[in-house]
Amino acid sequence: MLRILLMCLSALFLSVANTAFAQADDPDEVVWVQVEAQQSLNRATDRARAYTTLLQDVNGFSVGGGWYAIVVGPYRRADAELVLRQYRRDGLIPRDSFVQVSNRLGQQFWPVGANVLDTGAVAAPEGTETAPAETPAQTQEVPQIAEVTPAPTPQPEPEPADETPAQAQRSESALSRDEKKELQVMLQWAGFYSAAIDGSFGRGTRNSMADWQESKGYDKTGVLTTLQRAALKTDYNAVLEGLGLQMVRDAQAGIELILPTKAVTFDRYEPPFAQYKQAGDIDARVLLISQPGNQDTLFGLYEIMQTLEIVPLEGPRERKNSSFTLVGENGRMISYTEAALENGEIKGFTLIWPAGDEERRRRVVAEMRNSFTRTPGALSASAGAGAQQSIDLLSGLQIRKPKISRSGFFVTSSGDVATISAVVQNCSRITLDGDTDAEVIMDDTASGLALLKPKTALAPLAIASLAAQPARLQSDVVVAGYSFEGVLNAPSMSFGTLADIRGLDGEENVSRLALRVRAGDAGGPVLDRTGAVIGMLTAAPEGGPQLPQDVSFALSSVLLSEAGKKAGIKLAEATADGAEGLTSFQLSEKASGMTVLVSCWE
Repeated sequence: MLRILLMCLSALFLSVANTAFAQADDPDEVVWVQVEAQQSLNRATDRARAYTTLLQDVNGFSVGGGWYAIVVGPYRRADAELVLRQYRRDGLIPRDSFVQVSNRLGQQFWPVGANVLDTGAVAAPEGTETAPAETPAQTQEVPQIAEVTPAPTPQPEPEPADETPAQAQRSESALSRDEKKELQVMLQWAGFYSAAIDGSFGRGTRNSMADWQESKGYDKTGVLTTLQRAALKTDYNAVLEGLGLQMVRDAQAGIELILPTKAVTFDRYEPPFAQYKQAGDIDARVLLISQPGNQDTLFGLYEIMQTLEIVPLEGPRERKNSSFTLVGENGRMISYTEAALENGEIKGFTLIWPAGDEERRRRVVAEMRNSFTRTPGALSASAGAGAQQSIDLLSGLQIRKPKISRSGFFVTSSGDVATISAVVQNCSRITLDGDTDAEVIMDDTASGLALLKPKTALAPLAIASLAAQPARLQSDVVVAGYSFEGVLNAPSMSFGTLADIRGLDGEENVSRLALRVRAGDAGGPVLDRTGAVIGMLTAAPEGGPQLPQDVSFALSSVLLSEAGKKAGIKLAEATADGAEGLTSFQLSEKASGMTVLVSCWE
């Protein structure tokens, strides 16, 4: 009797299986293309309404287990396969969309009041059989939002709400290693897992699953059901709600990636960048990096990116042979940049995000990195022609500028520098000539003198030799300095005379000069006609009466020598007697060789 029963069941199973396979192969079977599913009826209705603005034949049905599916159709199976392929290729539906059969669909909720489940197939949308020609990259005006779904989350086929532990184990065994790693990441985010993200479900992972189940009121089994995994993922992705994560295809840049389209929107092209400006309440920006080039181009981009205000000075950065990453952060923002060279094209992106919103920033960066795809072509150098030009802009982006720049001069052969105290106050970084970091080794705010040491030894063209005795009154002097605070890449010369060897109130070790200077000249050397340094130009006095424009002051060489002794540095002295006067050209050459731009950065 048992054998007869088993034979009957076997025959029944084969009959059903054969019918299913026959239906799967039937090109005239009525089926649907399922594009996504939601666990909230309100959310599903909103998503169906959104798809209706883009696609034809949008419908919505309940599918059991508290899920609501959004589908297009009904089509013959052959037409449905064509629709699925074309809509995926055009980026109109998620990549994990699939063909759904009618018997999996329940009560219809969209369009409201409709009932098309048993009405038969409709014709595929016009033009489905013939894929449209690709739009040439050079004619693409703006990037195309290619996908309407939020963060791409795989939509599992609905499972019963009361999935048994055995069923849960079977569904879990079907997960790929990457999916298991993702589950560990989500458990870690939820605060229940702290071990390695390895895709191996050992005791630590099982305990974290059980603890999470207990916190949510589920049975504590240590194996998550399909719906429990979906609930965990919903919680995990809640932080991304409202950002409008969508796939954007930029044909001119040759890049596809997911962007937070409610936080940023396309602005303009300024090679090598496609710039996306703030679109909502979040102070965020995105740059897509795209240009032809080689390793030298990549390395140059790495250096130049670090001069931009959008890449703050603090933060880790790494350059490899064919790629680089940059992280810059300050109290206002954090920027993340990555770029890589492949097949003669440099492509990458920068995300600028406000500080203090680290969880969302990390998740957005992860979405951008994981979805980043190269497509043919790179941004043409002529893209965005006619954009704003300025010496302070690079491809339309503000170059980082120091908060103050003044002059200084070399006093040792290894590159130690004398400058004014005012330029080294409250600096996060001090540089010489814009790129060599320096540290303060002596700062005397009372006299207004400071000494700096470069963090990398330098080889100056000339160094100061201090005059052994004061210059004669009314003798010629020259001041070298960066009058325009670094706008010009070489120091300027100002010629005048020594008006007095004391200050206006009789101050010792202060000289009064009869020559016109600018604020940027402060800290520069004052030389006599022999090329000996008789002092250092000071900043204009603040407060008090307005002085004539040709009145300026210098600290004496005596103060410079004493400061060197305090710092343990021996400053060179000029020959006391018999030195011959230099020509104006020789004097300018010597003064220029010893003068350096000193900059203080926020």
